[in-house]
Amino acid sequence: MKRFSLLLVVLIAVLFTGCEKKDSNGLSKMHWDRDMCERCKMAISERKFAFQIIDPVTKKAYKFDDIGCGILWLDEEKIPWKDKAIFWITDAKDGKWIDAKSAYYTDESITPMAYGLAAYSKENRPKNLKLISFDEAKKVVYEVEKLNTIKVQNLGKK
Repeated sequence: MKRFSLLLVVLIAVLFTGCEKKDSNGLSKMHWDRDMCERCKMAISERKFAFQIIDPVTKKAYKFDDIGCGILWLDEEKIPWKDKAIFWITDAKDGKWIDAKSAYYTDESITPMAYGLAAYSKENRPKNLKLISFDEAKKVVYEVEKLNTIKVQNLGKK
């Protein structure tokens, strides 16, 4: 009986540790249409706008449906490790994960949460559009959020 109990405990441990697959970059496997955005709680469906933030200490991955949700979540949740966070985003052309800090961004796309930012690798960056950096993309997120807040406040006044 003891042997069976020990075997059962080991089996359960193996099953739970194998549930979340991560690659060598700390990225967590995305379960499209099932994983939920950490901030807005919508299903992550758009394979070309997904965003992940990795805690540099625990290596826990936080998933988002739009870069805007991820950037705002860091502030709203007062994440103490935000300056050391590791950011990954999917390339809007081929859907592959790329380093968000070195990606090239456009700000005129239709995205899941309407922040408008699409990321591209150096190889896939559009040649005919204005490109911005990660830091500039973060500023766009804050500007869009500010405008959305004003719109919501004005709705309450009508």
